Amino acid sequence: MVSDELYKRRLLLPLLTVVIVGVFVMRLFFLQVASNDYKRRAENNAYYILSTIPARGVIYDRYGQLLVANRPIYDLMVVMHQAKDKLDTTLLASTLGLPREELVARLAAVRDRSINRGYNPYTPQVLLSQLEPEDVGRFEEQLYKFPGFSVRSRTIRQYDYHNGAHLLGYMSEASTADLERDSAIMSGDFVGRSGVERTYDEVLRGEKGQEIFYRDARGRIQGRLDGGTHDKAPVPGRDLTLSIDAGLQALGERMMRGKRGAIVAIEPETGEVLAMVTAPNYDPALLAGKDKGSNHRMLEESYGKPLLNRAIQGNYPPGSTFKPAQGAIFLAEGVLSPSTPLSCYGGYPRLGGKPKCHPHGSPLPLIPALATSCNAYFCWGMHFLLDDRKRYPSVEVALEHWKERIVRLGYGYRLGVDLPGEKRGYIPNSSVYDKAYKGRWNSSTIISISIGQGEVLATPLQIANLAAIIANRGSYVRPHLVRHISGQRLDTMYTQRQQSGISPEHWEYIVQGMAQAVTGGTCRAANFAPGQIEVCGKTGTAENPHGKDHSAFIGFAPRSRPRIAVSVYVENGGFGAHYGVPIGRVMMEYYLRGGKLSGAGEAIASQMEHRGISYLNDL
Repeated sequence: MVSDELYKRRLLLPLLTVVIVGVFVMRLFFLQVASNDYKRRAENNAYYILSTIPARGVIYDRYGQLLVANRPIYDLMVVMHQAKDKLDTTLLASTLGLPREELVARLAAVRDRSINRGYNPYTPQVLLSQLEPEDVGRFEEQLYKFPGFSVRSRTIRQYDYHNGAHLLGYMSEASTADLERDSAIMSGDFVGRSGVERTYDEVLRGEKGQEIFYRDARGRIQGRLDGGTHDKAPVPGRDLTLSIDAGLQALGERMMRGKRGAIVAIEPETGEVLAMVTAPNYDPALLAGKDKGSNHRMLEESYGKPLLNRAIQGNYPPGSTFKPAQGAIFLAEGVLSPSTPLSCYGGYPRLGGKPKCHPHGSPLPLIPALATSCNAYFCWGMHFLLDDRKRYPSVEVALEHWKERIVRLGYGYRLGVDLPGEKRGYIPNSSVYDKAYKGRWNSSTIISISIGQGEVLATPLQIANLAAIIANRGSYVRPHLVRHISGQRLDTMYTQRQQSGISPEHWEYIVQGMAQAVTGGTCRAANFAPGQIEVCGKTGTAENPHGKDHSAFIGFAPRSRPRIAVSVYVENGGFGAHYGVPIGRVMMEYYLRGGKLSGAGEAIASQMEHRGISYLNDL
């Protein structure tokens, strides 16, 4: 027994030795042969890889007008190992036109690995960025006095078109979050921060090239690896063609001067955004170049929030521009027919004349109710939809059916436009009212939503999209700003057609009502070409509990085969006819007449340009 036990122990010892050695051999094989990790580390020690930045793609409007180009700019580079012993900081500061203290601080920042994570004293580091050509020319005359210094060229954005800042966007240096999100981005790179510059950043930036240098044991660059045969040329970014009409965009911004609000124009057939104006706005050139930081702070602190893209981020009560959607839903639900007459006695009779209505004939069927913008008619429709227990078992169920209909018309959720920061608006559901009224409510409790007030909120983009749906008689393509990407197909989400779930026959009655609003109703001022171009429109006067009402308008033209649908929203502009209608009229006329305005149209544009609105109560 003893001898057997000793024999087993003696046998176990060499066996364990073999196993341990085997594990070490396998691990060594993995590290040196199977894994590239050590090889990569060795190469990183032996080689210095210099990334070469490609030219960023440029941006055009729908007609080929250049909106955003590139211009050369320069960075001052320094190899700290070569510069540290012979650097005269006083002379260098004088040559660069900087205070010596600032130069010393910048040199310290270069060496600070917590700030400059890629610091290596033997490789070029950025000391100053975005130097202008004249600054570089002056410095290069003295370059021989500063060993270790060199100049690197690259490009930044140039804006010869000074409109559309919120659409185009701006760029800034990559943040820590950007570096962690995308391995293709390196410290010092610039990325799109807003607008299409951000949405299409990867497409615009292209692919970096690389130049490979070999280094000695101390990390000093000795020359190109194999004479540069392993270098890779950069691939330029792809160019973008936007759907924007540059002239129409500029005209809209001109008319919105001194106001707050938005204009959105869409080509109904394709969903292409022809113009997206937000006011107040700013010159996109302010956020390019070395003054970008101070200019951005100035805009952040400016009165009126010019950095806010109200076209997609402003949540507004749509007011009477909501009525065409309501009318179509009432027809689709079968609660009203086009010929059903409903009474109005200066307001909604069931609630003692509230909400109020302006004088017009009574009773009215759908088409003249739209033409005259009768509040009572749409209150009646909501009553029949929500309160008839033969139709739905409860008001909660009825409201959910209504909400489903409204959501299919593009309200309550983001439409998915190719811009960052889009808001969803707000369409309430039954649980909101159950909580507010403890389950005891009906159409009269929430009647204001029937006319686009109360809890209902929408963005100007959503309101314009409704105009496009009506123009198309019940369908839409998701609104988008990029029309074409060079060498690449557009995402299918911007080519697929969305259906409203309401038949074209029902929408045709809505079109008739909006046509009558222009020929003899609340939108007569939109009739810019009687007998030539048939315009359809709908005014909106949205109540504002914080001040003067908002002025709104939706419209499209021509009635048959529409080419433009537009929404206008002017904060505190009063009646829809005061600002919404004339601005919408001019936008449609300019586009449909090939970039020209009649004498009357130009007079209106000039009048709108010089009519500001005081917002002093908001201070």
